Amino acid sequence: MPKTASGASVPDSLRFAFGTLTVLPVKVARWDRDAARGGMLCAPVAGLVVGAGAALAGVALLAMGSGPLLAAVATAAVPAALTRGLHLDGLADTADGLGSAKPAEDALRIMKQSDIGPFGVITLLFVLLAQVAALAQAYEVSWGRGVLAAVVSAVAARLALTLAARTGVPAARPGGLGAAVAGTVPVRGALLVAAAVTGAAAGGGALVGTYDIGRAAVAVVLSVLAAELLLRHCTGRFGGITGDVFGGLAETAATTALVVLCLG
Repeated sequence: MPKTASGASVPDSLRFAFGTLTVLPVKVARWDRDAARGGMLCAPVAGLVVGAGAALAGVALLAMGSGPLLAAVATAAVPAALTRGLHLDGLADTADGLGSAKPAEDALRIMKQSDIGPFGVITLLFVLLAQVAALAQAYEVSWGRGVLAAVVSAVAARLALTLAARTGVPAARPGGLGAAVAGTVPVRGALLVAAAVTGAAAGGGALVGTYDIGRAAVAVVLSVLAAELLLRHCTGRFGGITGDVFGGLAETAATTALVVLCLG
């Protein structure tokens, strides 16, 4: 059985990625550090599937005569549905924790509560508005630009998770997905995946237009930089990462990529 750099088999790594990052009916066969490492290295592959589903929904509506706005709403809704809203929920909880301005222990307790506070609601509102607006603008240019935006943003969102799971980034608390994957990915492996995703995004951009080659690559780079800024702020405030922070990183990266891809 072929293995990833993690030591886990490729099927086990993919099952971990899809089983933890999507709602697709995939059974996670292994729940250990090797499988977590392989799963996080394969996270962008899960993003590719999510992005393809989102793009398919948008293009299908356009083919049936809808306008760019409705296609954009559908495209933004699919990733939320395929993750059961966990990334959006993580974004809201992270915003509540950061916005509370309380010590790390109290902020983490706020993030674990089931309700969403005012900071979370406001953050969700503006992030979803930005995503839909960016997608609508992309679809107005062409359906190809909209597809590129949907796919690249979804892959970039999961790439942010790969980078956040690198060694040297601690978990804020024991237990949960954050602790399971924190520090599992070697820095070199994370950078290689980042380079591969950037190159693949540029290749996808080439199918749309000459200027989209650079635009897609820049979108990936800026998206992971935005996620890195949030990651550093969260580790400074909370002492490490949590599953909620992972969700916040994914949505931050996706939104940044969408904004970049709708410009120009």
